[in-house]
Amino acid sequence: MPGASRTIVINAPIEKVFDVITQYERYPEFLSEVKETRTANRKDNTVDVHYKVDVMKTVRYSIRVVEERPRRMSWTFIEGEVMKDNKGSWVLEPEGEGKTRATYNVEMALGLLVPKAVVNALVDTSLPKMLEAFKRRAEAP
Repeated sequence: MPGASRTIVINAPIEKVFDVITQYERYPEFLSEVKETRTANRKDNTVDVHYKVDVMKTVRYSIRVVEERPRRMSWTFIEGEVMKDNKGSWVLEPEGEGKTRATYNVEMALGLLVPKAVVNALVDTSLPKMLEAFKRRAEAP
């Protein structure tokens, strides 16, 4: 399954970065491709997150998230359009002086009719933009 991993240093404490990452319903405020999110079935540190995203076309999918405050958030695929699988994680490590090293890992399998160029564009273009958006959001006062 195609995957990607990227690391970024964010000038914010680990707790603030974790809060930004786990405020799923606020994603449309700073991630332009995310049109809608809603959460359901929250129990302890697990929650289902339902997305409506616009990447070349509107796609809906759902993931089950496990939150391990404040160091890790991981997810597995529940269901979706176009997508066959989607799993990954955020791993947060203190970087000293109020900074956080954030590593984003994702593995995704899309339907047979999705061209490889689309998958590559998502990884090569969308992933860096998304990380920068999280960085800006976490560093905002």
